[in-house]
Amino acid sequence: MSGARTGKLWGVGLGPGDPELVTVKAARLISEAEVIAYHCARHGRSIARSVAEPYLRDGQLEERLMYPVTTETTDHPGGYEGAIAEFYEHAAKRLAEHLDAGRDVVLLCEGDPFFYGSYMHMHERLHDRYDAEAIPGVTSVSAAASQLGRPLVQREEVLTVLPGTLPGPELAMRLADTDAAAVLKLGRTFTSIRSALAEAGKLDEAYYVERATWGQQRIEPMAEVDPESVPYFSVAVLPSPAYTARTSGEQADSPEPAQAAGAACGEVTVVGLGPGGTQWLTPEADQALAEAEHLVGYGPYLARVPQRAGQQRHTSGNRVEADRAAHALELAAAGTRVAVVSSGDPGVFAMAAAVLERAETSRWGDVRVRVLPGITAAQAVAARVGAPLGHDYCVLSLSDRLKPWEVIERRLEAAGAADLAVAIYNPASRSRTTQLADAREVLLRHRDPATPVVVARDVGGEDESVRVTTLAELDPAQVDMRCLLIVGSSTTRVVRRDGSTTVFTPRWYAAGHEPA
Repeated sequence: MSGARTGKLWGVGLGPGDPELVTVKAARLISEAEVIAYHCARHGRSIARSVAEPYLRDGQLEERLMYPVTTETTDHPGGYEGAIAEFYEHAAKRLAEHLDAGRDVVLLCEGDPFFYGSYMHMHERLHDRYDAEAIPGVTSVSAAASQLGRPLVQREEVLTVLPGTLPGPELAMRLADTDAAAVLKLGRTFTSIRSALAEAGKLDEAYYVERATWGQQRIEPMAEVDPESVPYFSVAVLPSPAYTARTSGEQADSPEPAQAAGAACGEVTVVGLGPGGTQWLTPEADQALAEAEHLVGYGPYLARVPQRAGQQRHTSGNRVEADRAAHALELAAAGTRVAVVSSGDPGVFAMAAAVLERAETSRWGDVRVRVLPGITAAQAVAARVGAPLGHDYCVLSLSDRLKPWEVIERRLEAAGAADLAVAIYNPASRSRTTQLADAREVLLRHRDPATPVVVARDVGGEDESVRVTTLAELDPAQVDMRCLLIVGSSTTRVVRRDGSTTVFTPRWYAAGHEPA
């Protein structure tokens, strides 16, 4: 009938398992609902229903949404994903029938509905047609920390929540990169998770919490758990490192760690990864990375370095080079081996200068700093097309974050007047959209409009693209921060043969040659 009231869908979080941890609002909604829905495996038993049972009343309709498959195989033509997707569609239709009839539906969900909860799949399919609301619940992570009796995080510490189904190497990298962590969905993934914790050097600080707040609760150090005894409803917890340090009697980090105690200083090695994959990493740099106890760097660059057992990772943003350098020197002052990671060559618009600048202060006067070279982005781009840097050239960054545009413009004028090929770093960004067009106009005052320009993006990466255009036809709108440009000199040539394009600048420069 037109205008008839439709029911409301409630996704009700039940908390970690103890019925007394169900919120007052959740308990009220459960008792008032006309329809109670819950998921269950093929055996028919539902943990969610058992938690909610004290709040159920006689006469309520129950919708048991039975998964067709959990961890076993399936003969569904779409495989596991196809079977689950089909199940969710059918389950949503069943709930929609009650909602269309004007009945409110409470869908029970362990923990919190929007924290790896099963409710979210129904919400996604129904919220655009019906009034739908999620009622938060206590998560298993909070419950595990409370039963463990240790804070998860404090002050500026970072907490990372991870699904145990991630690949082992990624788990290890993320665990090494955080202060505290909780890993969910253990069960069959337990061995991989424990190995990742060991590889991250954090296994001894991690705990296993099974069925937190239940009567069958179990808490053990991760290193001592029998993998065969681990159910799905368990959590690996890496609690606050500051709390662990205080309660175990260890010395927490201090501003002047090892030098005050007279300990020998460590070393900072600034390492260049090259511009792309591991094929451009030098053996010397690889060895330094393997020997380091701490890795410091911009997050995406550190992600390119395989996690090694016992290493600590310290990531930071792209605009805090000075702070990153100070952190590395502080770690080394405590007597440790530190590798500061840069893309390309660390001495070319990268971290070497930042570290050496901070190392000038007396505070870190005893810390040794080494710089290991890497293949530059300009070298990699040039090699992709031939040898456009085969004669004299200069390297410029168009970023005006650390120097004014007037300085950049004067240097472009000088390079143009001197007929140098120019490798241009940092040509554009979301906040810098005009510099490249301005730079092109400066160079056109000294170069033929047909001067070759190589535009390369993500060279050595998955999204690599390289194209050759001219200075007149260069479109700044097609250039971003991940690009590097090489603008040829008056002698740079483009040769096209057999479907490929080669760009090179001859080694000779004829006497009396005048730029076009």
